[in-house]
Amino acid sequence: MKKRIIVGISGASGFQYGYKVLELLHPFEDIETHLVITKGAELTRTLETNYEREALHHLADEIHAIQNVGASIASGSFKTIGMIVAPCSMRTLASIANGFSDNLLTRAADVVLKERRKLVLMVREAPFNLVHIDNMRKVTEMGGIIFPPIPAFYQKPTSLDEMVTHSVAHALSLLDIEIPNIPHWGE
Repeated sequence: MKKRIIVGISGASGFQYGYKVLELLHPFEDIETHLVITKGAELTRTLETNYEREALHHLADEIHAIQNVGASIASGSFKTIGMIVAPCSMRTLASIANGFSDNLLTRAADVVLKERRKLVLMVREAPFNLVHIDNMRKVTEMGGIIFPPIPAFYQKPTSLDEMVTHSVAHALSLLDIEIPNIPHWGE
């Protein structure tokens, strides 16, 4: 039986993080990825990257339409190891923090929290205002993990891709997924 993970990509700057999640998980034969992308993320993909939609879809095992709140990932009976939202916009964070399940991404996150599974949000905004911080607190109190993709420099990265890879690998480790050949502090 494959482990299932939900991958959400929302409309914040940093579409590369979500793409990298799928890219790193793609070689794992024992992990099944379920992708949901917001309309804002689609816009960000076209404005900030050269990624083609087909290339992204090729990396995921299942793609779910954002408006399909009746999809399998919207049900607690659909067993997953958790969900990662990379990047997570402040709008998506606010919806999750306040229980607004108005699209499939936020509904799936709500289900992950209610089922006490792991939810990792790679929040992308700076600086934070008090509303952002309060929403992060709420999600944390519900059991979610707030993981701003802040680059680490101890591995002496030589490219932006190395920094993105390291951040995403660290976020995935919070879902108990270890990516091979990623340096850790002290190694």
